[in-house]
Parts: sequence; structure tokens; C-alpha cells
Amino acid sequence: MSPQFSHRLALATDIPAIIELMQLSIAENMKAFLSPAEIEAAKETMGVDRSLIEDQTYFLIEAGDEAEKQLVGCGGWGRRRTLYGGDHTVGRDDSLSDPGQDAARIRAMYTHPGWARQGIGSLLLQLGEQAARDGGFKSIELGSTAAGEPLYLARGYVEISREVHIAANGADNLVITMGKML
Repeated sequence: MSPQFSHRLALATDIPAIIELMQLSIAENMKAFLSPAEIEAAKETMGVDRSLIEDQTYFLIEAGDEAEKQLVGCGGWGRRRTLYGGDHTVGRDDSLSDPGQDAARIRAMYTHPGWARQGIGSLLLQLGEQAARDGGFKSIELGSTAAGEPLYLARGYVEISREVHIAANGADNLVITMGKML
């Protein structure tokens, strides 16, 4: 029997739980794809982006009944030019995109390791893509890690480019820009 998920928009009060989920997801879900040094390097471009919460474009996926809801995933979409990264990421461009000529962004997707491969990532993509369509966007892009690439390929995204950043610890941090038409 497949689990029943509910979703809602994230609130500022959810940030501690989001951070906890992100840290767990990064630590566990990337192990099959990245070395420990590369996981540390990826943290430079991953984390909470409060503008997504303020813009009401960030979703939480919860499992369980009303009395015992558990946060099992988070992610969203952005109408800002920033492709990836948290509040701390260097080089952000938080200016608004023009839906008539720019792509919306899928942003900051994380799944609890105990709930991986149960449709949470696909649900987050569906929610973000529909909201971007409703916002007038015709295309959408994202910055993927090696761990996220299989999901995005399966959901119709195509690679636009690959860029390797050298992190503060000297390890490679691969960002794969992917996109699709909405």
C-alpha cells in the first residue's frame, strides 16, 4: 500500500525542521553518488533559502495522520533568477524573473532517507511545475547534484550544462543545469 502524503506551503516557523531534514538528506542520500569530501563541498550550494518561504513557493510534504504528521520532503520553485543555493551561497541573484522570457526554477528539493523512492520528489516536481505554469512561466530549470540527476531525467528534464566548482575544502562540487518546457 503506498503512503498517503499531504502538502502545504512552508512557514518561517518550519525552518528548524527544514534544516534538520536537509542535513539528514544531504548526509545520507548522497552517499551512493559522492565521496565524503564531495558531500561537504555540496553543502556550499545547498541549504535553506528563506526567499522561497517568503515568496510562498516552498512546499513541505508530510506523511501520517493529522495527529502525527512527519516531514518527509521539502522543495519548491522560484520566480527569482537564483538557480540554486541557500541563504549563504555566494553569487546569488534574487531579482525576479520575467515569465515571458525567463525560466522558473525548481529549488531546494530534499527527501528524508527513510522515505526515498516513494514518489516524494516527483510530487514536489509536479507541485512546483504546476505553480510555475500558473505563474505564467513557459519553461523551468534547476541546478542538480549527481544524486538528483536520475529523478530529473526520468521526469523529462534535459541537461543544459555541467559546471564543476572547487569548494573551500578543495573537493569538486558538480552542478548540472537541467531544464524543460512546461
